Amino acid sequence: MESRKKVLLKAIVLGDSGVGKTSLMNQYVRRKFSNQYKATIGADFLTKELTVDDRAVAMQIWDTAGQERFQSLGLAFYRGADCCVLAFDVTEPKTFAHLESWMDEFLVQASPRDADSFPFVVLGNKTDLVAERRVTAQRAQAWCQSKNDIPYVETSAKEATNVEQAFLVAARGALKRLAAEEEPYGIEFPDKPIKLDGNKKRKAAETCSC
Repeated sequence: MESRKKVLLKAIVLGDSGVGKTSLMNQYVRRKFSNQYKATIGADFLTKELTVDDRAVAMQIWDTAGQERFQSLGLAFYRGADCCVLAFDVTEPKTFAHLESWMDEFLVQASPRDADSFPFVVLGNKTDLVAERRVTAQRAQAWCQSKNDIPYVETSAKEATNVEQAFLVAARGALKRLAAEEEPYGIEFPDKPIKLDGNKKRKAAETCSC
């Protein structure tokens, strides 16, 4: 069997400051969690190698700053993204309300070829804080359904709940998009070159002005 090359995927994680973007990445890539909060300055990335449906993948996950004063620094990192993870904090309704603006900003800056089918994934993080929860799963799912049925995953970076599943969903969406873009717009090209017969060759020579 012919070995297939490893696919490099670029994933962007967006959301308000403090929703747990860095914690989700660290839990997924390094299997570590820290209670100490440290704001991301500009943008940073981690790489995770995985296998998705028998396909070798190197997933480059970009963590961009959520503070407004750093958002302009992250704009250049949006381009070339293969998927986008939108994260919010289930204990903070405003972080959920801001998903729309994060999504719109990404689409403007990244300018994907087909915005309607671009693979997004929404993560409702900090589900371990049950008593403090303010955004229900039903509310989040309803919003995702209104946005072309974006996949929704509830996560806890602290307890590693559904973190691997969330990024696997993102990787599958990115691979599906890449496969669709690799198709030559539905045109089938013949395996062998087309040969002109004698008459066609003469006509081609007669019409040639060289």
